[in-house]
Amino acid sequence: MTGSTPTVAIIFERLGPYHVARLKAVAQLFPVHVIEVVQRDDTYAWSEIEELPIPRTTLFGSATRPHGQQLRRVMAQSLDRIRADAVAVPGWSADYAVAALAWCADKGVPAVLMSDSTAYDAPRVAWKEAVKRRLVNLCQAALVAGKRHIDYVRALGMVRGRIHVGYDVVDNEHFMHGARVARENAPAVRRRLGLSEYYFLASARFVPKKNLLRLLEAFSLYRRQAGVPVWDLVLLGDGELRGQLEQSVRALDLQNVVHMPGFKQYDELPDYYGLASAFVHASTVEQWGLVVNEAMAAGLPVLVSECCGCVPDLVEEGRNGFTFDPCDMDALAALMNRISSDACDLRAMGRASQEIIARWTPKTFAEGLCSAVTAASAAPRPKLGWGNRLLLSTLLLR
Repeated sequence: MTGSTPTVAIIFERLGPYHVARLKAVAQLFPVHVIEVVQRDDTYAWSEIEELPIPRTTLFGSATRPHGQQLRRVMAQSLDRIRADAVAVPGWSADYAVAALAWCADKGVPAVLMSDSTAYDAPRVAWKEAVKRRLVNLCQAALVAGKRHIDYVRALGMVRGRIHVGYDVVDNEHFMHGARVARENAPAVRRRLGLSEYYFLASARFVPKKNLLRLLEAFSLYRRQAGVPVWDLVLLGDGELRGQLEQSVRALDLQNVVHMPGFKQYDELPDYYGLASAFVHASTVEQWGLVVNEAMAAGLPVLVSECCGCVPDLVEEGRNGFTFDPCDMDALAALMNRISSDACDLRAMGRASQEIIARWTPKTFAEGLCSAVTAASAAPRPKLGWGNRLLLSTLLLR
């Protein structure tokens, strides 16, 4: 950014630990005001963020909130009050993102699209892609997650020179330091948490796209095929599939080697990462996969589904981990066998993970956003014609 430093409004649906780390880094570079759409929701069981060292506006207390034109008015009033010089908008599908884009277009304020969507997240429908192109055209720059995300937003019409990376990052130091402390106190931490000496770790919401039922089947294959000793599996998280997962554990006779301690808050996670032997993420659909960042920061080798958007950026085959087809349980079982054998130097792979993830930090997010705001401020801003006005109003009626 050059000249006078603008105030940037950054919009997130709900603030969690990931967002706090990014926002603190941004605040080191330029004035920022965060708009949190809701303070609580049913998707994540994060503790509420009570204190934040930057200005914050929370639009609604819970996910039960207004939509349509009422939401548009509330968003507009907040942005008017902030007097934002640029707005970072999360995606194009949520009504609050559309409301923010409408305000930017109406006021002539630069909009930066924040996106971790890829072309592979879902079957693409021509008319929906056409709508997205119209919305992307209302943005003057983009901050995206990585390589696949650059390709997709380019396909939707964004000029390559206005696309910057660094959207999906975590506080690496939190996981690096916490994992190190857990390892230094390993016997006591293992006793307290009931953890075995060697285990695969997975951390995910218990929902279909996380592919945990197949992960259990692959783990069962691994246990049958591997020599001794074999590792346990720890599944962190909770959700609608817990009952099915528990039933599958019983059916596969894995009760003594699969552990599901539930959802863990941010400060509890490093203990589990620190004492794990390797991390596995088996999603069939995953825009990025921030848990992979966490595992790598903690110094773990990673087994990651090729469907995860982070793969081209974070997984170097054979160096810090391996990728697999999430529908191929035999292949995943073979990788579990390989990484738990003497064929892999787990410490070297863990060090490689930390070296790679050191390029993806909250500072990366802040610098990427700064570059995107600079690009957006210098870009032409199209007039909001009747066609786009009608489109925005229609989308807000959904």
